[in-house]
Amino acid sequence: MPASTGFAQSGSLDQSPTEIVKRYVVLDQKGARLDAMSFDTLVPYINWKEEPAWGRVVVILEAVVPEDYRKWEVVNKFEVVIPVTFRVLGSVYLETAAFVPEEYTEEIRFRVKALRGKWRIVEPVIPPHIGLKRMLNFVREAEVHEQDATKCHALTALGESLRKAK
Repeated sequence: MPASTGFAQSGSLDQSPTEIVKRYVVLDQKGARLDAMSFDTLVPYINWKEEPAWGRVVVILEAVVPEDYRKWEVVNKFEVVIPVTFRVLGSVYLETAAFVPEEYTEEIRFRVKALRGKWRIVEPVIPPHIGLKRMLNFVREAEVHEQDATKCHALTALGESLRKAK
């Protein structure tokens, strides 16, 4: 296989474990965990088989994954803990279509292990951390397809409150 097929080689042990965490975080920011169909794109990076049903989505501005191994917790040569820092804007509660603004910085420590010859995130399983722009697009899309007037109004209000959060 040519070296340019990097995606086919996702998680190989000759790559830095940060590559797995970065790809997972970027896909999550882009909304890969918002529906069951796109969850499959995350499978090469994780060691769990299904996504829990989340009632809450964390809306973020950015995520920072440190390259410097001195910022990691190195358990052994087959296991590391990589701290990822998220700039959080707030949370969207899916059942009520409500955005609760709450700006803070959150650090989540991703445990990455060598499993079956590849790096995989083994924990934690966290609620989706979606970028603001993607969340706005998701709400807009839901609004367009919603038939129920009450739910449509709630989605419009949600979109407005997300736009104000910028």
